[in-house]
Amino acid sequence: MTASNDTPEYDYDLFTIGGGSGGVRASRVSAAHGARVALAEEYRVGGTCVIRGCVPKKMLVYGAHFAEDLKDARAFGWSTEKCEFDWKTLRDNVLDDVDRLESGYTETLENHDVEIFKERATITGAHEITLESGRTVTAKYILVATGATPRMPSCQGADHAISSNEAFHLDELPKKIIIAGGGYIANEFAGIFNEFGCDVHIVNRGDRLLRQYDEAVRDRLLQISTMKGIKFRFNTTFEYIKPCDEGGYFVKLSDCDEEKADLVMFAVGRIPNTDGLGLDKAGVELGENGEVKVDRFSKTNVDHIYAVGDVTDRVQLTPVAIREGQAFADTVFGGGDPVAVDHSCIPSAVFSHPPIASVGMTEGEAKNALGSVKVYLSDFRPMKNVLAGRNERSLFKMICDGENGKIVGIHMIAPEAPEMMQAAAIAVKAGLTKEDFDATTAIHPTMAEELVLMR
Repeated sequence: MTASNDTPEYDYDLFTIGGGSGGVRASRVSAAHGARVALAEEYRVGGTCVIRGCVPKKMLVYGAHFAEDLKDARAFGWSTEKCEFDWKTLRDNVLDDVDRLESGYTETLENHDVEIFKERATITGAHEITLESGRTVTAKYILVATGATPRMPSCQGADHAISSNEAFHLDELPKKIIIAGGGYIANEFAGIFNEFGCDVHIVNRGDRLLRQYDEAVRDRLLQISTMKGIKFRFNTTFEYIKPCDEGGYFVKLSDCDEEKADLVMFAVGRIPNTDGLGLDKAGVELGENGEVKVDRFSKTNVDHIYAVGDVTDRVQLTPVAIREGQAFADTVFGGGDPVAVDHSCIPSAVFSHPPIASVGMTEGEAKNALGSVKVYLSDFRPMKNVLAGRNERSLFKMICDGENGKIVGIHMIAPEAPEMMQAAAIAVKAGLTKEDFDATTAIHPTMAEELVLMR
């Protein structure tokens, strides 16, 4: 399955459509294995995560945290009363950093002799790709890594709402923002805007937040977010959004009278980017949501076409896309045994205020799968919050197999929870037991010590 050294039958050994995290990794590693590689990206190299997703969003999260840190600092002896926040300074600095990262990704590809086409590409025949400029090229293998795009609901005036993509480019902060959605993007931006002083309303058509997370931590986030001033409306849908002559929008929700908001954001999930790629003409099978259907080696039903990342809708997380891209390159061009990504027990985080982190099964999932489970809880007020006079409590939850003590899930909501979870996830993935944690000496005083002290 390695690249041929004979006279090339195709222009490239690999043509990647999409320059996000998965496509960049696959292209770079394939080129390192000796393949002749080209990549087409119609927007900016780096994809959702780097350009309009997790990286710039985390920068906004850092900026938002200072709102609380500056208040808390007073209890630690610091005078911070005259501090002021300027949205445009943060926005522009974040966008400048995005530019830096895009340049770095591009340079990495160029250093590996990957040819970059900064234009749209579509599949127009067997092994054939046509660029927006009209140029046609051929490739032995085609990799689809086009990611996903925000889902925009259909209601009257929906085009007046923004998605998370536009949130990084706002000219000014809204006094009042209505955010549709109950997932991680909605909750993260709700926390960000709230810390910046906006009046934040979350509207969810369902009856709960963060369905895939453990009930205890998502309920705690709801409680803390409500205490911070975020308003929640459940089992509610949008009827219309109408622009107001003096600015802002009139919004009608199904459960209340018309109200006015400065901004409406939809954060109701993401759909795979497969429209107009020519996949139907190529005979590539798609799923119900437009996702590219692949096997465990990321191969489609067409032998020479593969797909990685969010476009496959397996697990929409950047590190997963990177692993899939690496596995693809090693499988097709590495010369060794095929490599498949293990999609089980993947840790994840919600960068809310405070953040949530999780790995493994929730309590409900564990009970359904195992029957007998043991649950350990640590519900505490972090030391820093005590001195600052902040009443927020953190929650750690460990779920174990009742028969052998194997840890099958850890869930937490606490300051820096994602940082703690990265190490804890290794232990869960490795199949360690509660006894293994109990036998580990705590580092005191830390929040992470609660992981080895739960009884």
